[in-house]
Amino acid sequence: MKKLTAFALCLVMTASLLAGCGGQSGGTTDETSESGNKVVRIGVYEPQTGDNGAGGKQEILGMQYANYVQPTVEIGGETYDVKLEIVDNRTTPENGPTAAAELVNRDVSTVLGSYGSGVSMAGGKVFEEAGVPAIGVTCTNPQVTSDYDCYFRICFTDPFQGPALASYAYEGLGVTTAYTLAMLGSDYDQGLVHYFTEAFEALGGTVISEDFPEGNANFVSYINNAKSAGAGVIFAPVSTNYAQLIIEAASAQGYEGSLLGSDTWDNNKVAESTVGKNVSVEVTTFYQEGGDPDFDAGIKEWINANDDAKTNNGGNDMVAAVTVMGYDAYFTALEALKAAGSTDPQAVLEALPSVTYDGVCGHIEFDDIGDAKRDQAYIKTANTETGAWDFVKVQGVA
Repeated sequence: MKKLTAFALCLVMTASLLAGCGGQSGGTTDETSESGNKVVRIGVYEPQTGDNGAGGKQEILGMQYANYVQPTVEIGGETYDVKLEIVDNRTTPENGPTAAAELVNRDVSTVLGSYGSGVSMAGGKVFEEAGVPAIGVTCTNPQVTSDYDCYFRICFTDPFQGPALASYAYEGLGVTTAYTLAMLGSDYDQGLVHYFTEAFEALGGTVISEDFPEGNANFVSYINNAKSAGAGVIFAPVSTNYAQLIIEAASAQGYEGSLLGSDTWDNNKVAESTVGKNVSVEVTTFYQEGGDPDFDAGIKEWINANDDAKTNNGGNDMVAAVTVMGYDAYFTALEALKAAGSTDPQAVLEALPSVTYDGVCGHIEFDDIGDAKRDQAYIKTANTETGAWDFVKVQGVA
């Protein structure tokens, strides 16, 4: 088991003491619901505020819809009502340990999340010390699972996503010079730029890289630098908010190449921000609306019947890939609880390596370090007339 920082360890000890006041440890409470069933708690460790708040809310929607579809689970021959315990990790690694400790204190049997790799790693320190397993949904940095034995994940990773984007840019678009743009201090941004650059240069391309400080609101100079370098693509694996600003600047400066985004760009607000603009935006992601018509119809009906859900989805019923991944993560957690035959977090952790599930986004099973065995991504492009995403192709690595 990995060592904790003194701060994180203090948080866990505090949470443990607080939990001890109730006389129970994680996953073992005797609470019953109004139906008379016992209750099992699944923690939701996601950003609802900060730069990744929009994406986190959409990921949570998938879990909430899954809980609506399947609110109970059979564990050890008994029916349990599933309660989602949702905590805002506020996007940043600095806030992650506190949010993670709060979930440990709420006696969760397992945790889902987070949208954002840096905050996932920050929470991983706490979850590992407390012995609570976590299932990453769209946190793609390899360190999430390699550094923390408690963490599994259902998404592809950046060592795949970066080369997949590089292959698409070099071979699919015929680009030989790429410009990358990442936020300073972001594990996600910097990691993806590293893997993209490594793969693009191995293919024979040239990469020019720049970073911007957190909170930057003007990307005009960066766009002009990309134009001056003759870059055929700008690869910027940034948050939804920054993506919209980059699109605005690229359109204003007449950038004629492609804007390449990673899974964080797969958001309806990003697609809508391209309407009426002369830009080409293409992203890698986990799902394309239309892939499962029955699922799409069901969640759209649910979103449209709930004003809060619609607001958290950006004001419409477009199906985001992260929402579908949140849905699949919930059912993966149920499979782990059933396999464990117990709500005890340690039993769930021991059961997870052998769990498999056929979800909306495809087959889920884990390798030796807890990563999902995935080797394909969806490429889709923003339709500048409709503000929707159009399917381009399924992309692997050359």
